[in-house]
Parts: sequence; structure tokens; C-alpha cells
Amino acid sequence: MGRYYAMFSMQKITPFLWFDMNAEEAMNYYVSVFKENAKIVTVKYYPEGMEEEHMKGMEGKVLTGVFELFGQQFMCLDGGPVFKLNESVSFLVECKDQAEIDYYWEKLSAVPESEQCGWCKDKFGLSWQIVPDMTRYFNETDPVKSKRAMEAMLKMKKMDMAALEAAYEGQ
Repeated sequence: MGRYYAMFSMQKITPFLWFDMNAEEAMNYYVSVFKENAKIVTVKYYPEGMEEEHMKGMEGKVLTGVFELFGQQFMCLDGGPVFKLNESVSFLVECKDQAEIDYYWEKLSAVPESEQCGWCKDKFGLSWQIVPDMTRYFNETDPVKSKRAMEAMLKMKKMDMAALEAAYEGQ
């Protein structure tokens, strides 16, 4: 097992995502969102003629796909509807400015009712946190400022850096 995975990544831990039947579409979409900082590393497909019950009808679907976003590799597969992605796992994208927050939010937020405090869910059901560097606002050096920033953030869906900064500074 270790040798098989070693040929894909030097990472010790690689997130593995289970998609219903659209893993290849998801990989292509994520690579398009993260553009020059993303690539598909490899895709292997279920072979034809599999006799196992859980593999019947899976020919041509993704058995393992590896893609990379900002140097972080992910592996995925088409596994059918047995398991669903949910908010218990999300990926945090730390953004340098409001334009970057706006870009990723526009590309990744597809389920308005799931939006809260910088969290969103994409069209595949994967949850993301699109946020600025939160260490500025939530620190131990000034608990009063941090409390104001927290109260402002809890009212937001998409993060608004100007509003967060104003709350932090007491304006």
C-alpha cells in the first residue's frame, strides 16, 4: 500500500475525497478555480469487466485521481452515493485581500444556505473557508478588539475585511 501511494505524493497525509460519480468533473473544476497554482497529477479509471458487486457499472469512472492545489495534493474517486461530503471537513483558503476573497467566494460558493462566517459549500458538496489571515483579529494581546471582530464575523456570510478591520479597531 505505501509504495502505491508513494508514487503520487511525498506528503505524509493526503486528503482523500469520495465523490458520487463526478470526481473527474470536480478535479477539473478545482484546477480551473486555482489556475496556475493547480494541476491534475494523474487519473486512473475503473477497468472493464469487474466482477465485484460494488464495482459493476463503474467502468471508465475515476478509481483514483490525484490533483494538486497550491502544492497540496488531494486524491479522489468515484464511489457512488454511499458517502456524502459534509461540513465536518472543510478546506481553508487564506486570502491576502478582499479581491481574493471575492474571487474564491464567487467560484466556490454554490449553496447560499450554507454560507456563514466565511464558510461556503461548492457545487460538489465540499465545504470551504474563504478568509483573511485571522490571526490578526483573534489573538491574546487585545481580547476587547478580538471580541469585537468575532461579533462582526458572526454576522457575516462572505468575509468583509473592511468591516472586520473596523470592528476590530472599534470604528
